[in-house]
Amino acid sequence: MTTGYISIGSNINKEIHVPASLYALEQTFGKLTVSSVYESESVGFSGDVFYNLVVGFDSDLEVKEVTRLLRQIELDNGRTRDSRKFAARTLDLDLLLYGDLIINDGRLQIPRDEIEHYAFVLEPLAEIAPNLQHPISHISYAELWDRFDKSKLAQHKVTPSWASAE
Repeated sequence: MTTGYISIGSNINKEIHVPASLYALEQTFGKLTVSSVYESESVGFSGDVFYNLVVGFDSDLEVKEVTRLLRQIELDNGRTRDSRKFAARTLDLDLLLYGDLIINDGRLQIPRDEIEHYAFVLEPLAEIAPNLQHPISHISYAELWDRFDKSKLAQHKVTPSWASAE
């Protein structure tokens, strides 16, 4: 079994798409480790605020099959493939880590650069996997988060209506 981590983001009907993605991910991979939900400003464009979180899971699937399943969950939640990198979206599922794999083949990058560059990825990852080490830098996610420049942090933990019922 390989442990993977997925970042989840949504700013279009996020109260519907985020819980739907959690349900689909649990149906696909089984038990999930789920971070807090963070509300964050959009990055790279003007748009509604996002819900962001990270989930951990275990799987024996090949990495390309995992990414194919994530793309299908996005499509099932109204994601279109013509969307730009910095744009509003119903659902964005990014495989951040998959065991200690290091892949950079253009379409697939693991570990994702976003881990070290965006608080909305790093903070929830550090929350659920603080002692796990980045496969390239070998620095723990807790330490990476401690070092992160928080001077312009535009996010905070929230409890969405669907999460308070759990």
